[in-house]
Order: sequence, then C-alpha cells, then structure tokens
Amino acid sequence: MKIFTGSANRPLAEGIAERLEIPLGDIQITRFPDGEIAVKIVENIRGEDVFIIQPTCAPTNENLMELLIVIDAMRRASAARITAVMPFYGYGRQDRKDQPRVPITAKLVANLLVAAGVSRVLAMDFHAQQIQGFFDIPVDHLFASPVIVRHLREQKLGDLVVVSPDPGGMKMAYAYSRMLNAGLAIVAKQRKSPREVESYQVVGDVQGKTALIVDDLITTGGTLCGAARLLKQHGVGDIHAAITHAVFVQEAFDRLSKAPIKEIVVTDSIPLHNPDRLPITVLSVAELLAEAIQRIHSNQSVSSLFRI
Repeated sequence: MKIFTGSANRPLAEGIAERLEIPLGDIQITRFPDGEIAVKIVENIRGEDVFIIQPTCAPTNENLMELLIVIDAMRRASAARITAVMPFYGYGRQDRKDQPRVPITAKLVANLLVAAGVSRVLAMDFHAQQIQGFFDIPVDHLFASPVIVRHLREQKLGDLVVVSPDPGGMKMAYAYSRMLNAGLAIVAKQRKSPREVESYQVVGDVQGKTALIVDDLITTGGTLCGAARLLKQHGVGDIHAAITHAVFVQEAFDRLSKAPIKEIVVTDSIPLHNPDRLPITVLSVAELLAEAIQRIHSNQSVSSLFRI
C-alpha cells in the first residue's frame, strides 16, 4: 500500500500517513508558466495498491484537475488499484436538475474520475446520498458523525434539541438526534439567491432548550445564521453548530461573527484559514480515514466505522 497526496490538504494527508505508520509517497506536482499542471510519480508503484488524498475544495477546479492528472499518471505507471480519497466532494450540490437547462455536475465529476482511471472512491458526507449511485465503481461513503458525536458527548449538553437548518438535512439531523438522545426540530427556509437565504419557520419544540444545528457544509453562512436568529426568537438558550465541511468564504466569517452561536464544530476535511476569528472547534478525521484506508487495503468491512 502507498499513500499519496495532492496539494489541497497536505496536513490531513500527513495525519493519515502518521496513523498508518507509512510515509507519504514521493510525488512532484508543479505548474508550467501558463498554469498547466505537471505531475510525476517519483517512486515505483507498479502493482501497488495506491491511495491519493485530495479533497476538491477551493480552488475547486484546480484541485479537481490535479486529482484527475495524478490518477492518470498512476494508471499509466501500472498501479494495481487506485483509490481516490475525497474527504470533500466538490460540485456535490449540483446533483439534480432543479431548473430547465442546467447540468448535473456531480455526475459529470463522477464520470471524469472513472474516465481518468480511478478504481474506487472513499468519500465523507456527500451533500446528497444519491451521489454514490452516480459511480459505476465501488464507493465507500463515510460519515463524520462518530468523530463529532464523541466531542459533543464530552460537552455534556443538557436538554438538547437537534435542528436541521433546511428540509434537505432532516435525515442527518434525525441520525444525530438518535445518537445524542435528543429532540428534533427543523427550520423551513426559502432561498432568495445562492448567497441569500430567508428563514421563516421553526417546526418542533425548542423553547428553553439547547440547540444543535447540524449540516454537511457551510459556505456563506446564510442558512446557519438565519436559523440561529430564528431559534433565538423562539426562546432557545445556547446554540451550537456541527458542520462537517467548513467551505468558508469571506462573508461567512463576517456573518458568523455576529451570529448568536456559542460553538461551531467542524472537521479538517478542508483546510481552514483564520479559524481564530470565530468560536470554532476543529476535529480531525485523519484517524477515521486512516482506518478506512487500512480496511479497504486488507479487504475488510468498513461498516463498523459508522458506529459511535
């Protein structure tokens, strides 16, 4: 087994390699003067089981293209099996046609990965569960909930209600409520634009409780901040948030710094810049991914990793 990393999230890859007690593979990723990506696998990988760790986070197009080129280089170097380890799957929000004449880009990315030569995909918390079906190769889909729930249990949050900030996250919120023995509520919302959300209704008993808002990703912070303000209007006490992928843009920091949220728990699936500006707790998923990689390599079941 050999572990390689692209340039998207090297600290996470180093953490995974450390837990597996193997060094990261030797790979050179450079740029031509015009910006084209050049890749060279420095060591021999003929007949090896190789894993390439590369979340397709911002800059999304650069990291996705880099991943595709690395996969092609590995295929042409005669690797026995190539697994793309994608802690964050970019373009996952475009998973269906919700308007006329729009693409299903999540499916396009799946096709590109398969065409490049990947043998299987290891991902974590897809934006939509059906993305697994976009691939005609094996997909191991992990959840960050075991890591996050362990932290939340240590916090000993009393009289807790888990809140989904939109109808699409209801299944995720229900799973967290079961694991934390908590109540369940939902914030119904209406999106004005990709950057602006209007929250308008809370369904569930939240009066006087501690709220935990759960979601798979946060970009501008509009959904999370709107839900937090609405919950405060309905008499909620402390508000915590648990988000797997911290896809923060600049306006997210500005919004969240003014939001009535006590703690924001995120994972290191994406490199987080300037986390000191917010009450953020970053949990590492390196151990979870390392265990999954080891089990895939030895052809063992990964289903036990879903248990808390």
